[in-house]
Amino acid sequence: MESYLKENFEVEPKNPTEEALKKWRSAVWLVKNPRRRFRMVADLAKRAAAEKKRRKIQEKIRIALYVQKAALQFIDAANRTERKLSEEVVQAGYDIEPEDLAYIVRSHNNKTYDFHGGLQGLARKVKVSLRDGVLSGDIPKRQQIFGYNQFVEKPQRPLWMFIWDALQDMTLIILMMCAVISVGVGIATEGWPKGMYDGLGIILCILLVVVVTAVSDYKQSLQFKDLDKEKKNIIIQVTRDGTRKKVSIYDLVVGDIVHLSIGDQVPADGVFIDGYSLSIDESSLSGESEPVNIDKKKPFLLSGTKVQDGSGKMLVTSVGMKTEWGRLMVTLSEGGDDETPLQVKLNGVATIIGKIGLAFAVLTFFMLTSRFVLMKFIRAEMGKWRMNDGLELLNYFAIAVTILVVAVPEGLPLAVTLSLAFAMKKLMNDRALVRHLSACETMGSATCICTDKTGTLTTNHMVVTRLWAAGDTKDIKTKEKLKSAISEKVLTVLLQSVFLNTNSEIIKDDTGKTSIIGSPTETALLEFGLLFQNNYTQEAKNVKIVKVEPFNSVKKKMSVLVALSNGKLRAFCKGASEIILSMCDKIINEDGEVVQMSGKQRKAIADVINGFACEALRTICLAFKDIETGSTSDDSNSNSNSNNDIPESNYTVIAVVGIKDPVRPGVKEAVKTCLDAGIMVRMVTGDNINTAKAIAKECGILTADGLAIDGPAFREKSDEQLKEIIPRLQVMARSLPLDKHKLVTFLRNELKEVVAVTGDGTNDAPALHEADIGLAMGIAGTEVAKENADVVIMDDNFKTIVVVARWGRSVYINIQKFVQFQLTVNVVALMTNFVSACTSGSAPLTAVQLLWVNMIMDTLGALALATEPPHDGLMKRPPIGRDVNFITKVMWRNIIGQSIYQLIVLGILQFNGKRLLNLNGPDSTVVLNTMIFNTFVFCQVFNEINSRDMEKINVINGMFDSWVFMIVMVCTVTFQIIIVELLGTFASTVPLSGNLWLASILMGAVSLPVGVVLKYIPVESSTLSHDGYEPLPRGPDLA
Repeated sequence: MESYLKENFEVEPKNPTEEALKKWRSAVWLVKNPRRRFRMVADLAKRAAAEKKRRKIQEKIRIALYVQKAALQFIDAANRTERKLSEEVVQAGYDIEPEDLAYIVRSHNNKTYDFHGGLQGLARKVKVSLRDGVLSGDIPKRQQIFGYNQFVEKPQRPLWMFIWDALQDMTLIILMMCAVISVGVGIATEGWPKGMYDGLGIILCILLVVVVTAVSDYKQSLQFKDLDKEKKNIIIQVTRDGTRKKVSIYDLVVGDIVHLSIGDQVPADGVFIDGYSLSIDESSLSGESEPVNIDKKKPFLLSGTKVQDGSGKMLVTSVGMKTEWGRLMVTLSEGGDDETPLQVKLNGVATIIGKIGLAFAVLTFFMLTSRFVLMKFIRAEMGKWRMNDGLELLNYFAIAVTILVVAVPEGLPLAVTLSLAFAMKKLMNDRALVRHLSACETMGSATCICTDKTGTLTTNHMVVTRLWAAGDTKDIKTKEKLKSAISEKVLTVLLQSVFLNTNSEIIKDDTGKTSIIGSPTETALLEFGLLFQNNYTQEAKNVKIVKVEPFNSVKKKMSVLVALSNGKLRAFCKGASEIILSMCDKIINEDGEVVQMSGKQRKAIADVINGFACEALRTICLAFKDIETGSTSDDSNSNSNSNNDIPESNYTVIAVVGIKDPVRPGVKEAVKTCLDAGIMVRMVTGDNINTAKAIAKECGILTADGLAIDGPAFREKSDEQLKEIIPRLQVMARSLPLDKHKLVTFLRNELKEVVAVTGDGTNDAPALHEADIGLAMGIAGTEVAKENADVVIMDDNFKTIVVVARWGRSVYINIQKFVQFQLTVNVVALMTNFVSACTSGSAPLTAVQLLWVNMIMDTLGALALATEPPHDGLMKRPPIGRDVNFITKVMWRNIIGQSIYQLIVLGILQFNGKRLLNLNGPDSTVVLNTMIFNTFVFCQVFNEINSRDMEKINVINGMFDSWVFMIVMVCTVTFQIIIVELLGTFASTVPLSGNLWLASILMGAVSLPVGVVLKYIPVESSTLSHDGYEPLPRGPDLA
């Protein structure tokens, strides 16, 4: 079986090939209900059509942006006349129609833009202040006139459509036809109402199955819709009511002032207000990979594009479906997501079992019919055919079709969806947003987690605790003490560096409380600056910002060029201490004078940096440079600094600050949990190597025999050297995003590890995409990082990553439990009816009874077993192997053992039950058949409890904590009592005595001790343990 599954039903968890997707689809055979079974499977034809449509739209946009734009320059703006304003717009107080406003950005036409008065003109027409932004009270009015920032989505399918889908089951349709014929023939032969009971029983049972199935599917679809909405919800920064605040992308309105920085998605169409070095990647819209530089001459920003570099502010001019991105988004959701490896594999299992089931169904029908015809021949009644004979043959056909219903386990692939939906919902509550279904499964196989330090292992709440300035190191304790220890001149240039060289913003809320919006590092520096100078706007009053180079993870520094009040230019630079120090050749002394830096002083500063780092402090170096010949005039061609480039050398060191970022509570325990589970944790950080080592030791990542290396040294290693060092590598410091990508690629391709990697920056996208599981940070992460990730860690906490790993393992084990349970029911139901048909010419389990059994093992069984929450024992096992057999030897042992027990019990009841149970009288046969049915169901109920753990003897542990499991158990038993005691007319049962009920329950309960005995039977194991996990090293192996 496994070789067949590997050959035909094997797909990659991430980015599976079109060929593999087509191959398994063509291999699937005997699907009872394609509409339901393939509901969560990608529609390749639809996807191809959507891709074609998307490319057409992209081409139109490209032509509009790069071709029409040139032609439009020749159109005389004077010939354009403003569209007459509608009454609605006039009453709302606006001076421009929404369509005219949307056209300005869509057409990229500067003349149309100028015709409307440029930036100031548009701001006047949409009634917004470029300084204070939109007033909160105006938002409903703006949404009414200009629309909501939401895209047209497919409406949620109502419950009746899921009922309709469930009714498309071919076998159920055949059974319903048989039931209708049965009702007709029955009434003709046995009269009303007795003749309709058998057929009506089947119809009612089918309706029950359909409703339960549809409700389960409908609830799943609601969960996926909620998760999908959460995936698309982006938090953006806007200026409203004069203050900077965070809002959801769905709440954005025309007139909003949006703040953009590296890695952000442009949330709507708009025009540039101001900014520095703003570069936009428009490839998602136009297909063009070349970034576009945005400035006042090229001010148009399109929704859905990404900020590749720089920062800026924009005025929103159109939202939602009035943007080009809105039109494109409609095509992106067509075709659905790729199916997961487990869904594909279980489609293969269902196909194999379906073929066996079909053979048994045909054989059963053949045996029953042959025996019936043979008996007629013996009685010499071949020439006499009555209506009852036809009804008997129809009943045989219904039994054969019902065997097929039970035998084809449609629920297997759908159980994966149910389990994943349940896991995704629970993970959302645990602050993890799963973007791709397959990540839930793959995380159970993770052997290595490459994690960032800042914000993931640490709290990301940073405070400046140490300062080196003017040759002296100081603790930051009291403001007065610190102020007296630093000269006025040094303090002035230090505060200039803090307040001018920043991307963050200091704001005051309605209560007058000061808060800072920006990265944690910059927040810490600004809070430090505010200790000395409450009037933080003072530094910016007398200077003009000329150029800004925002921080990025490659350069590891941020620079700004400012024009001072005396007309001179001054550059400020801050960043990774050793990098900034290497750019400096001067130092400020105690008197605030700039002097040449000696070799001894350079070594002393390097020692300070290392000293701070060894105390687990993040070190930032601040420097400046005066540019004597600079000029801020537009006509500066004669100047040596004509382009106002920010220099890269000859700076003066101002200070080195040490920033404390404490380790998160519980991280050390979470790392230990990973190590116990066979998952190696590696820290990959841009910080100083000493800081990284100190934090790694505190977290329990860096051990005595572990290796710490910095990025430059890692890059110099050959492949052979990497093979030798990477197994021991636990910390990589001062790494570039390319180092992380190289490490992930090497671990996956050369060492065959299953790698999970965290990332937050735009440059982390390649590593997130390459890894088996990409984990983006929800707070610190950019939109580009989140788009390339499989899971978004909403609280940026390493503990949450461990929770995802637990759920990943839980999903895999839960599906194995369900498969074990369902295959046992399949084997017993098939064999019981087949053997009985061959020997006695009748089937003890009727069509109605088999339909009820099918619901127990399919929808209800999946609900009970596939939704069990994870337990701590899962993280005491090693990871699930990459290429393990899904149905393990332990599972086969349990399936075969339980099947043998149940077949023996049912066989004894079938052939010797009347004597053993002392059944006499005319209704003894129907009582025996009811007893067989009741015992069979209780065997499944107790076997469901048995299946909760495939290896451990104590299967009751935690059962009462799983409320879904308990509800399913109670409902199954309750409804079984109702069927036997009250619905006998429809289900061909009779009420049983108390003794027979007790006997049924006891025979079912013996499944529990049988399960205990089976678990003592040793199973041969190769390199893999019983449940598909690779064994953890023990004894000498561990050494």
